[in-house]
Amino acid sequence: MQTLVECVPNFSEGRDKSKVDAIVDAMKVEGVYLLDHEMDADHNRCVITLAGEREAIQEAAIRGVGKAAELIDLNKHQGAHPRLGAADVIPFIPIEGVSIEDCVTMARHVGEQIWKRFQIPVYLYEAAATSPERQNLENIRRGQFEVIREEIATVASRKPDFGEARLHHTAGACVVGARKFLIAYNIFLNTAEVEIAKKIAKAVRFSTGGMRFVKAAGFLVRGQAQVSMNLTDFEQTPIHRVFELVRREAERYGVAPSSSEIVGLIPKKALEQAAEWFLQVEHFDSSLILENRLTAVMGGKMAVGGLRAGVEPFIEQLAAPTATPGGGSAAAASAAMAAGLAAMVASMSRGKKAYAQYERELSEAISRLSQLREELKAAINADAESYNAVMSAYKRAKDSANADGMVDSALKRATSIPLSVAERAREVSSLVETLRPITNPNMKSDLTTAAALARAAIEGALANVEINLESLNDAEFVSQIRKQTAVIVGR
Repeated sequence: MQTLVECVPNFSEGRDKSKVDAIVDAMKVEGVYLLDHEMDADHNRCVITLAGEREAIQEAAIRGVGKAAELIDLNKHQGAHPRLGAADVIPFIPIEGVSIEDCVTMARHVGEQIWKRFQIPVYLYEAAATSPERQNLENIRRGQFEVIREEIATVASRKPDFGEARLHHTAGACVVGARKFLIAYNIFLNTAEVEIAKKIAKAVRFSTGGMRFVKAAGFLVRGQAQVSMNLTDFEQTPIHRVFELVRREAERYGVAPSSSEIVGLIPKKALEQAAEWFLQVEHFDSSLILENRLTAVMGGKMAVGGLRAGVEPFIEQLAAPTATPGGGSAAAASAAMAAGLAAMVASMSRGKKAYAQYERELSEAISRLSQLREELKAAINADAESYNAVMSAYKRAKDSANADGMVDSALKRATSIPLSVAERAREVSSLVETLRPITNPNMKSDLTTAAALARAAIEGALANVEINLESLNDAEFVSQIRKQTAVIVGR
């Protein structure tokens, strides 16, 4: 099955178009698509958005880093945006057929290759971080190129995850990671007083008491004060709430937003949320949007009727005389359907007068179920791929001196995926039960179906865990996994 990953590399060049074009050209790899690229002269930074298959997009990112190292000299670089490297930040974001854990593996592979090929040290951040303090990019980049260049060899917290404790003399270092989708959102104020933007940024960012999932800083850009933000989870902290808080904070200083900008791309859902908020459309949901309705109705070209066209290929793949996809993938699909049903019930109750008192609980459930659904969808492919990896390991082990270690490593991976499916399915099951008393009782059959699907997913996933454990030689690992499965089934 196809894998789709987004990569949004940030390079420290926003003024010389020829250099940016050369970096983009270097990343042209078969199976990778350029979705967008933005240049900002004041920040002296460009943001390039790529999407592609897992293997191909890793190579594209690595080549982009190499080209940036050839063209960008941080000793001569000046701009409003903080930077540590010529290729400053390389995040991988799961889209389809991959999990955040897969993106962590990708980030580590890319980081290792960047050091091996170009002698550029690499720090890992967000989900790929090797320590809690490195989850936040700001902690890694504090002091920027000039300060870190002096401290990297002597301060333990500055040592890179890959490479020697020295910056590349012109390209600095690179920060590579895995994260959820991020919205880069900037609001311009009708003033040139950058101190006001900095005060507003302090009020809205989470690290100084502001909104969860918001990072912010104040800059002077094109003669205007700008509140520059990263929204790291737009479903829990939507873009319209951020705009409203910035507007209210600006009023305290006698200024107002004059415009805003999106750097890179934004999910359609984020704009739908903003439209619902600002237009105050009663009982709004995304199916009211013409294009969404057409996609739902005609996505399968109506050849065999809407829903069947979407689910039929997977069912036929299950029925085919091949080992994958198998029971593990089916268990993940079952849990994903359970999460989808539960989210539908919660969404159709939220916003109704009868359930207004449960607005917060319903919103939290919808957000979490959405996240679980995406993770479980990714596990459908991941389970099949892990089985194929086990078969490949058995074949390669015949000619290897480390046969047991090679096979055990693949089996552990094949065990961890259905285990995570079982854990997520159990959480879905728990959320279904919390929704029963706070949602429309006329939809109880949907919740009953969701609960049954979640139970089936747990049983099926744990059966896949057990069959892998029977072939493992690592007794300590087997014991630990069995303890985790016991927790899941409540023993």
